[in-house]
Amino acid sequence: MNLIAIHRALLSVSDKTGLTDFARGLLKWNIEIISTGGTLITLHEAGIPATPVSEITEFPEILEGRVKTLHPKIHAGLLGVPDKIVHKNELDRHRIKSIDLLVVNLYPFEAAISNTGITLDEAIEQIDIGGPAMLRSAAKNYRYKTVVVHPGEYSSILSELEKNNGSVSEETRYRLARNTFFHTARYDSIIANYLSQRDPAGAREELPGTLALVLQNKEHLRYGENPHQKAALYGDFEAYFKKIHGKELSYNNIVDLQSAVEVVEEFDNPTVAIVKHNNPCGVGSAETLAEAYQKSVATDRISAFGGIVAVNKPMDFATAQMIDRIFTEVIIAPEFSREALALLQKKKDRRLIQQLKSTRLQQRFALQQIAGGFLLQTQDDQLYIQENLRVVSQRAPTNDERAAMEFGWRVAKHVRSNAIVYARADRTIGIGAGQMSRLDSSRVAVMKAREAGLDIKGTAVASDAYFPFSDGLLEAVRAGATAVIQPGGSVRDQEVIDAANEHHIAMIFTGMRHFKH
Repeated sequence: MNLIAIHRALLSVSDKTGLTDFARGLLKWNIEIISTGGTLITLHEAGIPATPVSEITEFPEILEGRVKTLHPKIHAGLLGVPDKIVHKNELDRHRIKSIDLLVVNLYPFEAAISNTGITLDEAIEQIDIGGPAMLRSAAKNYRYKTVVVHPGEYSSILSELEKNNGSVSEETRYRLARNTFFHTARYDSIIANYLSQRDPAGAREELPGTLALVLQNKEHLRYGENPHQKAALYGDFEAYFKKIHGKELSYNNIVDLQSAVEVVEEFDNPTVAIVKHNNPCGVGSAETLAEAYQKSVATDRISAFGGIVAVNKPMDFATAQMIDRIFTEVIIAPEFSREALALLQKKKDRRLIQQLKSTRLQQRFALQQIAGGFLLQTQDDQLYIQENLRVVSQRAPTNDERAAMEFGWRVAKHVRSNAIVYARADRTIGIGAGQMSRLDSSRVAVMKAREAGLDIKGTAVASDAYFPFSDGLLEAVRAGATAVIQPGGSVRDQEVIDAANEHHIAMIFTGMRHFKH
Protein backbone atom coordinates (compact mmCIF):
# COMPACT_ATOMS: atom_id res chain seq x y z
CA MET A 1 0.00 0.00 0.00
CA ASN A 2 3.06 2.28 0.39
CA LEU A 3 1.60 4.20 3.31
CA ILE A 4 2.84 7.73 3.99
CA ALA A 5 2.24 9.20 7.43
CA ILE A 6 0.80 12.71 7.77
CA HIS A 7 2.78 14.88 10.19
CA ARG A 8 2.18 18.35 8.81
CA ALA A 9 -0.76 19.87 6.90
CA LEU A 10 -1.39 23.16 5.15
CA LEU A 11 -5.03 24.26 5.02
CA SER A 12 -6.08 27.21 2.85
CA VAL A 13 -9.65 27.12 1.58
CA SER A 14 -12.28 29.46 0.16
CA ASP A 15 -15.07 26.98 0.89
CA LYS A 16 -15.10 26.52 4.68
CA THR A 17 -17.65 23.67 4.59
CA GLY A 18 -16.62 20.97 7.08
CA LEU A 19 -13.29 22.70 7.73
CA THR A 20 -13.30 22.81 11.53
CA ASP A 21 -14.48 19.20 11.94
CA PHE A 22 -11.80 18.05 9.51
CA ALA A 23 -9.09 20.02 11.33
CA ARG A 24 -10.16 18.53 14.66
CA GLY A 25 -9.88 15.10 13.05
CA LEU A 26 -6.29 15.89 12.05
CA LEU A 27 -5.41 16.97 15.58
CA LYS A 28 -6.30 13.49 16.82
CA TRP A 29 -3.15 12.30 15.01
CA ASN A 30 -1.01 15.16 16.34
CA ILE A 31 -0.78 16.66 12.87
CA GLU A 32 0.65 20.17 12.84
CA ILE A 33 -1.62 22.59 10.96
CA ILE A 34 -0.41 25.58 8.94
CA SER A 35 -2.93 28.01 7.55
CA THR A 36 -3.53 31.34 5.83
CA GLY A 37 -5.89 34.32 5.82
CA GLY A 38 -9.55 33.60 6.40
CA THR A 39 -8.93 29.90 6.94
CA LEU A 40 -6.57 30.70 9.81
CA ILE A 41 -9.13 33.04 11.39
CA THR A 42 -11.85 30.37 11.13
CA LEU A 43 -9.63 27.77 12.79
CA HIS A 44 -8.58 30.09 15.61
CA GLU A 45 -12.18 31.16 16.24
CA ALA A 46 -13.03 27.46 16.63
CA GLY A 47 -10.19 27.04 19.15
CA ILE A 48 -8.08 24.96 16.76
CA PRO A 49 -4.32 25.62 16.97
CA ALA A 50 -2.81 26.57 13.62
CA THR A 51 0.44 28.26 12.63
CA PRO A 52 0.27 31.27 10.28
CA VAL A 53 2.04 30.58 7.01
CA SER A 54 4.01 33.81 7.53
CA GLU A 55 5.76 32.20 10.51
CA ILE A 56 6.88 29.37 8.25
CA THR A 57 8.04 31.60 5.41
CA GLU A 58 9.37 34.29 7.78
CA PHE A 59 7.75 36.74 5.39
CA PRO A 60 4.41 38.56 5.81
CA GLU A 61 1.42 38.20 3.55
CA ILE A 62 1.63 41.18 1.18
CA LEU A 63 -0.25 42.90 -1.64
CA GLU A 64 -3.64 42.43 0.06
CA GLY A 65 -3.06 38.70 0.33
CA ARG A 66 -2.01 38.25 -3.29
CA VAL A 67 1.33 36.87 -2.13
CA LYS A 68 1.47 34.58 0.86
CA THR A 69 2.27 30.97 -0.14
CA LEU A 70 4.45 31.66 -3.19
CA HIS A 71 7.63 30.93 -1.26
CA PRO A 72 10.41 28.28 -1.37
CA LYS A 73 9.65 27.12 2.17
CA ILE A 74 6.15 26.17 1.03
CA HIS A 75 6.89 24.74 -2.40
CA ALA A 76 10.06 22.95 -1.34
CA GLY A 77 8.05 21.42 1.50
CA LEU A 78 5.59 20.10 -1.09
CA LEU A 79 8.02 19.14 -3.87
CA GLY A 80 10.85 17.61 -1.85
CA VAL A 81 11.41 13.88 -2.42
CA PRO A 82 12.47 12.35 0.92
CA ASP A 83 14.04 9.31 -0.76
CA LYS A 84 16.58 11.50 -2.56
CA ILE A 85 19.59 12.35 -0.43
CA VAL A 86 20.23 15.61 -2.26
CA HIS A 87 16.66 16.75 -1.54
CA LYS A 88 16.90 15.77 2.12
CA ASN A 89 20.20 17.56 2.55
CA GLU A 90 18.96 20.74 0.91
CA LEU A 91 15.75 20.78 2.96
CA ASP A 92 17.79 20.32 6.14
CA ARG A 93 20.28 23.02 5.16
CA HIS A 94 17.52 25.56 4.57
CA ARG A 95 15.50 24.43 7.61
CA ILE A 96 12.51 23.48 5.48
CA LYS A 97 10.05 20.95 6.86
CA SER A 98 7.99 18.63 4.72
CA ILE A 99 4.28 19.37 4.15
CA ASP A 100 2.55 16.00 3.90
CA LEU A 101 -1.05 17.07 3.41
CA LEU A 102 -2.30 20.03 1.36
CA VAL A 103 -5.95 21.09 1.53
CA VAL A 104 -6.76 23.91 -0.91
CA ASN A 105 -9.82 24.98 -2.84
CA LEU A 106 -9.53 27.92 -5.13
CA TYR A 107 -10.97 31.41 -5.28
CA PRO A 108 -14.56 31.01 -6.52
CA PHE A 109 -14.00 32.35 -10.04
CA GLU A 110 -16.81 30.32 -11.62
CA ALA A 111 -19.34 31.46 -9.03
CA ALA A 112 -18.18 35.06 -9.39
CA ILE A 113 -18.66 35.20 -13.16
CA SER A 114 -22.16 33.70 -12.87
CA ASN A 115 -23.12 37.15 -11.57
CA THR A 116 -24.09 38.95 -14.77
CA GLY A 117 -23.22 42.34 -13.25
CA ILE A 118 -19.58 41.51 -12.54
CA THR A 119 -16.97 43.68 -14.24
CA LEU A 120 -13.85 42.37 -15.95
CA ASP A 121 -11.63 43.80 -13.18
CA GLU A 122 -13.77 42.18 -10.48
CA ALA A 123 -13.60 38.84 -12.26
CA ILE A 124 -9.82 39.03 -12.58
CA GLU A 125 -9.50 39.58 -8.83
CA GLN A 126 -11.11 36.16 -8.37
CA ILE A 127 -8.30 34.39 -10.25
CA ASP A 128 -6.32 32.30 -7.80
CA ILE A 129 -2.53 32.16 -8.30
CA GLY A 130 -0.93 30.62 -5.23
CA GLY A 131 -3.59 27.93 -4.82
CA PRO A 132 -3.12 26.25 -8.22
CA ALA A 133 0.67 26.46 -7.83
CA MET A 134 0.54 24.62 -4.50
CA LEU A 135 -1.95 22.08 -5.78
CA ARG A 136 0.19 21.24 -8.79
CA SER A 137 3.30 20.92 -6.60
CA ALA A 138 1.62 18.49 -4.20
CA ALA A 139 -0.12 16.52 -6.95
CA LYS A 140 3.13 16.14 -8.89
CA ASN A 141 4.70 14.70 -5.75
CA TYR A 142 1.75 12.40 -4.98
CA ARG A 143 4.03 9.47 -4.11
CA TYR A 144 4.81 11.33 -0.90
CA LYS A 145 2.04 13.94 -0.55
CA THR A 146 -1.71 13.89 -0.05
CA VAL A 147 -3.66 16.69 -1.76
CA VAL A 148 -7.35 17.52 -1.28
CA VAL A 149 -9.45 19.99 -3.32
CA HIS A 150 -13.02 19.10 -2.30
CA PRO A 151 -14.61 19.19 1.18
CA GLY A 152 -16.41 16.03 0.14
CA GLU A 153 -13.12 14.15 0.57
CA TYR A 154 -12.67 15.12 4.23
CA SER A 155 -14.54 12.17 5.72
CA SER A 156 -12.75 9.62 3.54
CA ILE A 157 -9.35 11.06 4.49
CA LEU A 158 -10.17 10.91 8.19
CA SER A 159 -11.42 7.34 7.75
CA GLU A 160 -8.19 6.37 6.02
CA LEU A 161 -6.09 7.96 8.74
CA GLU A 162 -8.08 5.92 11.25
CA LYS A 163 -7.68 2.75 9.23
CA ASN A 164 -3.95 3.20 8.60
CA ASN A 165 -2.87 4.67 11.94
CA GLY A 166 -2.31 8.20 10.66
CA SER A 167 -1.19 7.31 7.13
CA VAL A 168 -2.63 7.51 3.62
CA SER A 169 -2.21 4.84 0.91
CA GLU A 170 -0.57 5.46 -2.45
CA GLU A 171 -3.75 4.40 -4.23
CA THR A 172 -5.65 7.22 -2.49
CA ARG A 173 -2.84 9.73 -3.05
CA TYR A 174 -2.79 8.95 -6.78
CA ARG A 175 -6.57 9.26 -7.07
CA LEU A 176 -6.50 12.61 -5.26
CA ALA A 177 -3.63 13.86 -7.43
CA ARG A 178 -5.48 12.93 -10.59
CA ASN A 179 -8.58 14.75 -9.31
CA THR A 180 -6.41 17.75 -8.50
CA PHE A 181 -5.00 18.10 -12.00
CA PHE A 182 -8.54 17.86 -13.38
CA HIS A 183 -9.63 20.53 -10.87
CA THR A 184 -6.86 22.98 -11.80
CA ALA A 185 -7.23 22.28 -15.53
CA ARG A 186 -10.96 22.96 -15.35
CA TYR A 187 -10.34 26.10 -13.30
CA ASP A 188 -7.90 27.42 -15.91
CA SER A 189 -10.25 26.47 -18.76
CA ILE A 190 -13.08 28.51 -17.21
CA ILE A 191 -10.77 31.51 -16.92
CA ALA A 192 -9.46 31.07 -20.48
CA ASN A 193 -12.95 30.76 -21.95
CA TYR A 194 -14.22 33.75 -19.97
CA LEU A 195 -11.37 36.02 -21.03
CA SER A 196 -11.40 34.84 -24.65
CA GLN A 197 -15.01 36.03 -24.91
CA ARG A 198 -14.26 39.57 -23.74
CA ASP A 199 -12.38 42.48 -25.20
CA PRO A 200 -10.12 44.65 -22.97
CA ALA A 201 -13.11 46.83 -22.06
CA GLY A 202 -15.04 43.77 -20.86
CA ALA A 203 -17.53 43.70 -23.75
CA ARG A 204 -18.73 40.19 -24.55
CA GLU A 205 -17.97 38.48 -27.85
CA GLU A 206 -20.34 35.85 -29.28
CA LEU A 207 -17.82 33.07 -29.87
CA PRO A 208 -14.68 32.44 -27.81
CA GLY A 209 -11.28 33.10 -29.32
CA THR A 210 -10.14 29.83 -27.80
CA LEU A 211 -12.17 26.83 -26.69
CA ALA A 212 -11.00 24.89 -23.65
CA LEU A 213 -12.99 21.79 -22.72
CA VAL A 214 -12.18 20.00 -19.46
CA LEU A 215 -14.93 17.56 -18.53
CA GLN A 216 -14.87 14.66 -16.13
CA ASN A 217 -15.97 11.15 -17.05
CA LYS A 218 -18.95 10.76 -14.73
CA GLU A 219 -20.23 7.44 -15.99
CA HIS A 220 -19.33 4.68 -18.43
CA LEU A 221 -22.40 3.79 -20.47
CA ARG A 222 -23.19 0.25 -21.58
CA TYR A 223 -22.41 1.22 -25.17
CA GLY A 224 -22.88 4.04 -27.67
CA GLU A 225 -25.45 4.31 -30.46
CA ASN A 226 -24.69 0.67 -31.25
CA PRO A 227 -23.41 -2.20 -29.07
CA HIS A 228 -19.98 -2.24 -30.73
CA GLN A 229 -19.35 1.42 -29.77
CA LYS A 230 -17.99 2.45 -26.37
CA ALA A 231 -19.51 5.51 -24.67
CA ALA A 232 -19.29 7.59 -21.51
CA LEU A 233 -21.08 10.57 -19.99
CA TYR A 234 -18.97 13.67 -19.29
CA GLY A 235 -19.73 16.94 -17.52
CA ASP A 236 -22.46 17.95 -15.05
CA PHE A 237 -25.52 16.18 -16.43
CA GLU A 238 -26.53 15.32 -12.86
CA ALA A 239 -26.94 19.02 -12.08
CA TYR A 240 -29.96 19.02 -14.42
CA PHE A 241 -31.34 15.49 -14.29
CA LYS A 242 -31.63 12.94 -11.49
CA LYS A 243 -32.51 9.31 -12.09
CA ILE A 244 -34.97 8.20 -9.43
CA HIS A 245 -35.90 4.79 -10.78
CA GLY A 246 -34.99 2.16 -13.34
CA LYS A 247 -32.01 0.91 -15.31
CA GLU A 248 -29.08 3.12 -16.15
CA LEU A 249 -29.61 5.50 -19.04
CA SER A 250 -28.14 4.52 -22.38
CA TYR A 251 -26.38 6.81 -24.84
CA ASN A 252 -29.51 6.98 -27.01
CA ASN A 253 -31.74 7.54 -23.97
CA ILE A 254 -29.73 10.61 -23.00
CA VAL A 255 -29.80 12.06 -26.51
CA ASP A 256 -33.58 11.54 -26.75
CA LEU A 257 -34.13 12.82 -23.22
CA GLN A 258 -32.39 16.08 -24.06
CA SER A 259 -34.45 16.49 -27.22
CA ALA A 260 -37.73 15.82 -25.42
CA VAL A 261 -37.01 18.34 -22.68
CA GLU A 262 -36.06 21.02 -25.21
CA VAL A 263 -39.48 20.61 -26.84
CA VAL A 264 -41.60 20.96 -23.68
CA GLU A 265 -39.51 23.91 -22.52
CA GLU A 266 -40.90 25.83 -25.51
CA PHE A 267 -44.32 25.91 -23.82
CA ASP A 268 -45.80 27.47 -20.66
CA ASN A 269 -49.08 25.51 -20.58
CA PRO A 270 -49.04 21.88 -19.42
CA THR A 271 -47.32 20.13 -22.32
CA VAL A 272 -46.23 16.58 -23.16
CA ALA A 273 -43.69 15.65 -25.82
CA ILE A 274 -43.03 12.11 -26.97
CA VAL A 275 -39.69 11.62 -28.71
CA LYS A 276 -38.48 8.64 -30.72
CA HIS A 277 -35.05 8.42 -32.34
CA ASN A 278 -34.31 12.06 -31.54
CA ASN A 279 -37.47 13.39 -33.20
CA PRO A 280 -40.76 14.44 -31.63
CA CYS A 281 -43.50 12.05 -32.76
CA GLY A 282 -46.25 13.84 -30.83
CA VAL A 283 -46.69 17.04 -28.81
CA GLY A 284 -49.80 18.25 -27.00
CA SER A 285 -50.80 21.10 -24.68
CA ALA A 286 -53.91 21.41 -22.51
CA GLU A 287 -55.24 22.59 -19.16
CA THR A 288 -54.05 19.32 -17.60
CA LEU A 289 -51.13 16.98 -18.31
CA ALA A 290 -53.52 14.09 -18.80
CA GLU A 291 -55.30 15.89 -21.64
CA ALA A 292 -51.95 16.98 -23.08
CA TYR A 293 -50.71 13.38 -23.06
CA GLN A 294 -53.85 12.18 -24.85
CA LYS A 295 -53.23 14.72 -27.61
CA SER A 296 -49.53 13.96 -27.93
CA VAL A 297 -49.87 10.16 -28.06
CA ALA A 298 -52.74 10.39 -30.57
CA THR A 299 -50.40 11.90 -33.17
CA ASP A 300 -48.51 8.64 -33.64
CA ARG A 301 -49.40 5.77 -31.31
CA ILE A 302 -47.11 3.35 -33.13
CA SER A 303 -43.97 5.49 -32.70
CA ALA A 304 -44.94 6.36 -29.12
CA PHE A 305 -44.34 2.71 -28.16
CA GLY A 306 -40.87 2.57 -26.58
CA GLY A 307 -40.51 6.34 -26.74
CA ILE A 308 -39.29 9.03 -24.36
CA VAL A 309 -41.95 11.14 -22.61
CA ALA A 310 -41.17 14.59 -21.20
CA VAL A 311 -43.62 16.85 -19.36
CA ASN A 312 -43.17 20.41 -18.18
CA LYS A 313 -45.38 20.17 -15.06
CA PRO A 314 -45.36 17.80 -12.05
CA MET A 315 -46.42 14.28 -13.03
CA ASP A 316 -49.82 13.46 -11.55
CA PHE A 317 -51.51 10.10 -11.07
CA ALA A 318 -54.03 10.52 -13.91
CA THR A 319 -51.28 11.16 -16.45
CA ALA A 320 -49.13 8.38 -15.03
CA GLN A 321 -52.01 5.92 -15.50
CA MET A 322 -52.22 6.78 -19.20
CA ILE A 323 -48.48 6.55 -19.77
CA ASP A 324 -48.38 3.22 -17.93
CA ARG A 325 -50.62 1.60 -20.55
CA ILE A 326 -47.86 1.39 -23.15
CA PHE A 327 -44.17 0.59 -22.99
CA THR A 328 -42.19 3.78 -22.38
CA GLU A 329 -38.38 3.86 -22.08
CA VAL A 330 -37.93 7.08 -20.11
CA ILE A 331 -40.25 9.57 -18.39
CA ILE A 332 -38.94 13.03 -17.45
CA ALA A 333 -40.80 15.44 -15.17
CA PRO A 334 -39.90 18.30 -12.82
CA GLU A 335 -41.62 16.34 -10.05
CA PHE A 336 -43.59 13.13 -9.53
CA SER A 337 -46.54 12.90 -7.14
CA ARG A 338 -46.28 10.11 -4.58
CA GLU A 339 -49.10 8.16 -6.27
CA ALA A 340 -47.65 8.63 -9.75
CA LEU A 341 -44.23 7.49 -8.58
CA ALA A 342 -45.63 4.39 -6.86
CA LEU A 343 -47.43 3.36 -10.06
CA LEU A 344 -44.63 4.09 -12.51
CA GLN A 345 -42.01 2.33 -10.37
CA LYS A 346 -43.84 -0.98 -10.75
CA LYS A 347 -42.04 -1.53 -14.05
CA LYS A 348 -38.45 -2.03 -12.91
CA ASP A 349 -36.76 -1.27 -16.24
CA ARG A 350 -38.57 2.00 -16.92
CA ARG A 351 -36.35 5.01 -16.21
CA LEU A 352 -37.90 7.87 -14.23
CA ILE A 353 -35.94 11.11 -14.41
CA GLN A 354 -36.51 14.24 -12.37
CA GLN A 355 -35.56 17.45 -14.16
CA LEU A 356 -33.92 19.61 -11.50
CA LYS A 357 -33.69 22.85 -13.47
CA SER A 358 -34.28 24.27 -16.91
CA THR A 359 -31.76 23.61 -19.65
CA ARG A 360 -32.73 26.82 -21.45
CA LEU A 361 -29.97 29.43 -21.55
CA GLN A 362 -27.64 27.01 -19.75
CA GLN A 363 -26.16 25.71 -22.98
CA ARG A 364 -24.58 28.62 -24.81
CA PHE A 365 -23.02 26.59 -27.59
CA ALA A 366 -23.70 23.59 -29.79
CA LEU A 367 -20.63 21.51 -30.60
CA GLN A 368 -19.97 19.09 -33.46
CA GLN A 369 -16.77 17.13 -33.77
CA ILE A 370 -15.11 17.02 -37.19
CA ALA A 371 -11.73 15.84 -38.47
CA GLY A 372 -9.05 17.85 -36.71
CA GLY A 373 -11.33 19.81 -34.41
CA PHE A 374 -14.85 21.00 -33.74
CA LEU A 375 -17.57 23.15 -35.22
CA LEU A 376 -19.01 25.58 -32.69
CA GLN A 377 -22.20 27.58 -32.96
CA THR A 378 -24.44 29.52 -30.62
CA GLN A 379 -27.60 27.72 -29.58
CA ASP A 380 -30.79 28.08 -31.61
CA ASP A 381 -32.50 29.76 -28.68
CA GLN A 382 -34.84 32.05 -30.63
CA LEU A 383 -38.26 31.32 -32.07
CA TYR A 384 -38.64 34.32 -34.36
CA ILE A 385 -38.25 38.09 -34.20
CA GLN A 386 -41.72 39.55 -33.80
CA GLU A 387 -41.17 42.56 -36.04
CA ASN A 388 -39.94 40.29 -38.86
CA LEU A 389 -43.17 38.29 -39.06
CA ARG A 390 -45.00 39.08 -42.32
CA VAL A 391 -48.35 38.00 -43.65
CA VAL A 392 -47.47 37.53 -47.33
CA SER A 393 -50.77 36.07 -48.54
CA GLN A 394 -53.85 37.99 -49.58
CA ARG A 395 -55.80 36.35 -46.79
CA ALA A 396 -54.61 36.99 -43.24
CA PRO A 397 -54.77 34.03 -40.87
CA THR A 398 -57.61 33.79 -38.37
CA ASN A 399 -56.84 33.80 -34.66
CA ASP A 400 -57.22 30.02 -34.55
CA GLU A 401 -54.88 29.63 -37.51
CA ARG A 402 -52.32 31.93 -35.90
CA ALA A 403 -52.42 29.82 -32.73
CA ALA A 404 -51.96 26.64 -34.77
CA MET A 405 -49.06 28.22 -36.69
CA GLU A 406 -47.39 29.21 -33.44
CA PHE A 407 -47.75 25.71 -31.99
CA GLY A 408 -46.45 24.03 -35.14
CA TRP A 409 -43.54 26.45 -35.41
CA ARG A 410 -42.44 25.75 -31.84
CA VAL A 411 -42.40 22.02 -32.58
CA ALA A 412 -40.86 22.26 -36.07
CA LYS A 413 -37.82 23.94 -34.52
CA HIS A 414 -37.01 20.60 -32.84
CA VAL A 415 -37.77 18.25 -35.75
CA ARG A 416 -34.89 17.01 -37.88
CA SER A 417 -34.69 18.70 -41.30
CA ASN A 418 -36.43 18.64 -43.63
CA ALA A 419 -39.21 19.27 -41.10
CA ILE A 420 -42.92 19.58 -41.76
CA VAL A 421 -45.44 19.78 -38.91
CA TYR A 422 -49.22 19.82 -39.30
CA ALA A 423 -50.72 21.29 -36.17
CA ARG A 424 -53.70 22.73 -34.42
CA ALA A 425 -53.52 25.33 -31.67
CA ASP A 426 -52.85 22.72 -28.97
CA ARG A 427 -51.40 19.64 -30.64
CA THR A 428 -49.50 18.10 -33.52
CA ILE A 429 -51.52 16.28 -36.17
CA GLY A 430 -48.75 14.96 -38.38
CA ILE A 431 -44.94 15.21 -38.33
CA GLY A 432 -42.59 14.58 -41.24
CA ALA A 433 -38.90 14.50 -40.33
CA GLY A 434 -35.49 13.97 -41.84
CA GLN A 435 -36.48 13.45 -45.47
CA MET A 436 -34.24 14.46 -48.34
CA SER A 437 -36.97 16.67 -49.82
CA ARG A 438 -39.55 18.92 -48.17
CA LEU A 439 -42.22 17.37 -50.38
CA ASP A 440 -41.44 13.91 -48.99
CA SER A 441 -41.58 15.27 -45.43
CA SER A 442 -45.03 16.70 -46.13
CA ARG A 443 -46.21 13.36 -47.53
CA VAL A 444 -44.84 11.48 -44.51
CA ALA A 445 -46.62 13.88 -42.14
CA VAL A 446 -49.92 13.41 -44.00
CA MET A 447 -49.47 9.64 -44.02
CA LYS A 448 -48.80 9.64 -40.26
CA ALA A 449 -51.88 11.76 -39.57
CA ARG A 450 -54.13 9.53 -41.67
CA GLU A 451 -52.74 6.37 -40.08
CA ALA A 452 -53.59 7.89 -36.71
CA GLY A 453 -57.11 8.67 -37.91
CA LEU A 454 -56.67 12.41 -37.41
CA ASP A 455 -58.45 15.08 -39.42
CA ILE A 456 -55.98 17.29 -41.28
CA LYS A 457 -58.61 19.68 -42.59
CA GLY A 458 -58.14 23.18 -41.20
CA THR A 459 -54.63 22.56 -39.82
CA ALA A 460 -51.65 24.86 -40.08
CA VAL A 461 -48.39 23.68 -41.59
CA ALA A 462 -45.02 24.71 -40.18
CA SER A 463 -41.89 24.27 -42.30
CA ASP A 464 -38.47 24.71 -40.69
CA ALA A 465 -37.08 26.24 -43.91
CA TYR A 466 -38.55 27.78 -47.03
CA PHE A 467 -40.53 25.87 -49.67
CA PRO A 468 -38.16 25.82 -52.65
CA PHE A 469 -41.08 25.08 -54.98
CA SER A 470 -44.83 25.37 -54.76
CA ASP A 471 -45.24 21.56 -54.81
CA GLY A 472 -44.69 21.30 -51.05
CA LEU A 473 -47.37 23.87 -50.38
CA LEU A 474 -49.76 22.21 -52.84
CA GLU A 475 -49.26 18.91 -51.00
CA ALA A 476 -50.44 20.67 -47.83
CA VAL A 477 -53.42 22.14 -49.69
CA ARG A 478 -54.45 18.70 -50.97
CA ALA A 479 -54.21 17.35 -47.43
CA GLY A 480 -56.59 20.04 -46.16
CA ALA A 481 -54.32 22.58 -44.46
CA THR A 482 -55.50 26.19 -44.56
CA ALA A 483 -52.46 28.08 -43.21
CA VAL A 484 -48.68 27.90 -43.60
CA ILE A 485 -45.83 29.35 -41.55
CA GLN A 486 -42.35 29.24 -43.08
CA PRO A 487 -39.16 31.33 -43.12
CA GLY A 488 -39.39 32.51 -46.72
CA GLY A 489 -36.26 33.49 -48.62
CA SER A 490 -36.51 31.28 -51.70
CA VAL A 491 -35.93 32.71 -55.18
CA ARG A 492 -39.36 31.20 -55.92
CA ASP A 493 -41.13 32.80 -52.97
CA GLN A 494 -43.54 34.60 -55.29
CA GLU A 495 -44.47 31.32 -56.98
CA VAL A 496 -45.29 29.84 -53.55
CA ILE A 497 -47.22 32.98 -52.51
CA ASP A 498 -49.21 32.89 -55.74
CA ALA A 499 -50.10 29.23 -55.12
CA ALA A 500 -51.22 30.12 -51.58
CA ASN A 501 -53.42 32.93 -52.87
CA GLU A 502 -54.90 30.74 -55.58
CA HIS A 503 -56.02 28.24 -52.94
CA HIS A 504 -57.07 30.83 -50.36
CA ILE A 505 -54.24 29.82 -47.97
CA ALA A 506 -53.03 32.19 -45.27
CA MET A 507 -49.23 32.33 -45.12
CA ILE A 508 -46.72 33.95 -42.78
CA PHE A 509 -43.01 34.41 -43.37
CA THR A 510 -40.91 34.41 -40.19
CA GLY A 511 -37.60 35.50 -41.72
CA MET A 512 -35.89 32.90 -39.48
CA ARG A 513 -35.25 29.26 -40.28
CA HIS A 514 -34.68 26.37 -37.87
CA PHE A 515 -32.64 23.70 -39.62
CA LYS A 516 -31.80 20.84 -37.26
CA HIS A 517 -29.45 18.39 -38.97
